[in-house]
Amino acid sequence: MDLPPPAPLPDHVREFLERELYPTIATVGGGRAPHQAVIWYRLEPDGRILVNSRSPRRWPDELQRERQASLAFTDLDDPMRWVGVQAVVEEVIDDVEQAREDIVGLAERYEEDDAESVASFRTQQRISFRLRIIAIADHLDD
Repeated sequence: MDLPPPAPLPDHVREFLERELYPTIATVGGGRAPHQAVIWYRLEPDGRILVNSRSPRRWPDELQRERQASLAFTDLDDPMRWVGVQAVVEEVIDDVEQAREDIVGLAERYEEDDAESVASFRTQQRISFRLRIIAIADHLDD
């Protein structure tokens, strides 16, 4: 499947997205109804966004089916500073062991990696996605 080209990621946006933020991901469900969830993520060095969820859940099911999402990343110190992105699924990681490693890595990033949480993550049915950013709305200096 041909994907749209990745959007250029300006340095100031990359720096912002590398922070430990709690974005909202919006997916499209049945009847084209939107759905939102707050998630953990990681900006990869190549500019893709890694997200992960337990399966089955609504937003990952919709993301796998529709292969597109938008995300809003809000500055925790100043909620009027934010970045919005449109993204498409570039890679689905449905290998459960790899997806479990991904969530453990995200838990470490968000400092939620206590032994009990990690042990729980390692038993869950999980799925990861690598998202290609195809459009950026930068509201950092408005």
